[in-house]
Amino acid sequence: MKTAAHGSAPLQTITEADIDDIAIGAAVLGTGGGGDPHVGSLHAKRAIRLHGDVPVLRVDELDPEGLVVPVGMIGAPSVSIERIAGAEELGRALDLLEQGTGKRVAAIMPIEIGGGNSLIPIAAAAERGLPIVDGDAMGRAFPEAQMVTFHLAGYGPGATVLVDAQGNAVLSYPVNGAWSERLARVLTFEMGGSATMIDYAYPGAVARECAIPGTLTMAREIGGMLRSSELRDDERIGAMLDRLGGFRLFDGKVTEIERAVEGGFTRGRAALAGTGADRASQFELSFQNEMLLATRDGEVAAVTPDLIAVLDQATGHPITTETLRYGARVTVVAFPCHPQWRSERGIETAGPGYFGYDVPFTPVETLAARAAALVAPAVPVVPAGSTVSATLAARTEAGA
Repeated sequence: MKTAAHGSAPLQTITEADIDDIAIGAAVLGTGGGGDPHVGSLHAKRAIRLHGDVPVLRVDELDPEGLVVPVGMIGAPSVSIERIAGAEELGRALDLLEQGTGKRVAAIMPIEIGGGNSLIPIAAAAERGLPIVDGDAMGRAFPEAQMVTFHLAGYGPGATVLVDAQGNAVLSYPVNGAWSERLARVLTFEMGGSATMIDYAYPGAVARECAIPGTLTMAREIGGMLRSSELRDDERIGAMLDRLGGFRLFDGKVTEIERAVEGGFTRGRAALAGTGADRASQFELSFQNEMLLATRDGEVAAVTPDLIAVLDQATGHPITTETLRYGARVTVVAFPCHPQWRSERGIETAGPGYFGYDVPFTPVETLAARAAALVAPAVPVVPAGSTVSATLAARTEAGA
């Protein structure tokens, strides 16, 4: 198999030329959510063009005392593509955090690896002349503020900032992650459904303990594969699945889509009719900002916290929950989540039960093996020592 142009060399500096790859890869890892990658890429490119390239710090390079600040957007993705945040909102949010804590920001970090929320922090870092951390607090995107590895490790949200386009700026100190989500969601609704947010700002020692490392580098690598001229259309998705230890769940056409903004989230479902080898089957996706549950002919095919992504069948490029359309021909894929999310606290925080799905969490590799046993050879069985096992082991060693 041909390799992607970037390989797996860790990012050292982010240039304008890196942004498109990061945007595509982050949208895959963002499981349909995390903000619009196109809007985020415009922010990041403009900031780099005006202020220069952004230095990158590995998680293990962080100053233990320096304040590491996650910056991103909160709200319904359907709103964020209509009300685009201004660059001044990022600066006002950072100013308010520094005023409230009495500390200077040492580095910026994505709170999640989602389409827009991987790129907004890059823009903030460029505008402030600060480094960006090659890591995040989810390893994917989740819809609620407490669904971060800081929360899994027992840390609260700390000083929390919300800023909107009207000039409103709120500094709060929620007592825990659940209250942070409740307060932020209400304020975001009043701010028009989308706002700039800072939370879980901690010294580097805490970020080193909690962050999932290397996710910006991973996003760039995945984006490079899906945009590579060295790979044929039919090779790109396969190369990505091999890299992430993932599974091709379904090829189909969207026959029904229900989507609405409710409670500050984009919620809905999509029905697919199979094409090609899957033409005799039906598939359904359920989402709340992100894709959370996938079923094939009524049986669970993948479920949160594992990652579910929808890709354009021809190009392999990711399709977000707000841009999924009737008639689209898509490929649905899934990947194992970071091991932290498979802990008891991880499942409690972001597993299917939390979102009201009456199904147990079952790892995607287990579900894929069951499907392979029933309909071999549609889904390959993955034995011990395979890419999936190696990927999970590597992630555990790197950041669990």
